[in-house]
Amino acid sequence: MPTYPVKNMKTGETQEIVMSVPDYEQWRKDNPDWDKDWSKGCASLGEVGEWKDRLVRERPGWNDVLEKASQAPGSKVKKI
Repeated sequence: MPTYPVKNMKTGETQEIVMSVPDYEQWRKDNPDWDKDWSKGCASLGEVGEWKDRLVRERPGWNDVLEKASQAPGSKVKKI
């Protein structure tokens, strides 16, 4: 279920709500003073396009797993 960081535009109060997309859309209609808190829910520049580097750095054994998977017959897996 999605988590939405939201902020009250009048009071500045923040909270995280967990609900389905249709429920969130209805919640937004019922609570017009609240809006998505984009400072908490938007990818920063450091996160965009670096997933391979981050994966290898945070999980150093990942390429070993991919190497073993690439040895399976008919595999198209490649190391990062």
